[in-house]
Amino acid sequence: QVQLVESGGGLVQPGGSLRLSCAASGSIFSIYDMGWYRRAPGKQRELVATITSAGSTNYADSVKGRFTISRDNAKNMMSLQMNSLKPEDTAVYYCNALVTSSAILGIYTTWGQGTQVTVSS
Repeated sequence: QVQLVESGGGLVQPGGSLRLSCAASGSIFSIYDMGWYRRAPGKQRELVATITSAGSTNYADSVKGRFTISRDNAKNMMSLQMNSLKPEDTAVYYCNALVTSSAILGIYTTWGQGTQVTVSS
């Protein structure tokens, strides 16, 4: 089994920056695509950014030019650098990964518990 834990959320003023981290642990065999999702109150979950194991990235239009996703395969970690934050970015941010486990047969998606990001003056 593979577990994901997010960290780095908090309260920041508009225009400020935060860096989120996602750490994977457990019986990891391989981690394929990873991504960040977010869910704002009263809204459906939306994709923020994704990154492949080779480092290819893509972003939601709403965050292009402001957010940067990265990963460290040796450390089984992923990060989301968020700059020029807006109140509209306020949400719970979730780490997601497509993985195979050394303990469970098959490929599956696993999620972190989420970390709150609040952008407000």
